[in-house]
Amino acid sequence: MSGQEIERKFLVRKGDAYKRAAFSSSHIQQGYMPTRGATVRIRIRDEKAYITIKSHSLDGGLSRYEFEQEIPMEDARQLMQLCEGGVIDKTRYLVKCPDGKHVCEVDEFYGDNQGLVAAEIELGDVNEAYQGPDFLGPEVTGNAYFRNSHLLSCPYRLWKTNVPDDYQH
Repeated sequence: MSGQEIERKFLVRKGDAYKRAAFSSSHIQQGYMPTRGATVRIRIRDEKAYITIKSHSLDGGLSRYEFEQEIPMEDARQLMQLCEGGVIDKTRYLVKCPDGKHVCEVDEFYGDNQGLVAAEIELGDVNEAYQGPDFLGPEVTGNAYFRNSHLLSCPYRLWKTNVPDDYQH
């Protein structure tokens, strides 16, 4: 898969409303390879593995080019060894949005990022209308602190007091 990725990112209110509303969940581990000019991610999601290359955003984090390809699990395990800074560990919950057109991906993080729960809604166009689930809180699109690649070098445990209490899980 390749093309333009357009997404909005949000904090998620305390509680388990997102878990109760989920129609699917999966365990994800991902690491990042050192590069300039792009982000290279290796991801293991349940029993499948992927390599993803994302360009830097020119519009505050709302959109960027993304290339993703499924790869053999053994290759992913070998490539994870080349990733710097550790591995992001999380569970992703998929929730249908009330508009019936979008899916909200809710990530519950573990390890040094325990207590952070963030959601993304992917769009087809930067101006596309959407209606997110009630558990969505403030939008954090473009805020580098909430990028998965940033959470490795500056984990949530170091700055969680900057997040309002209603969004600390």
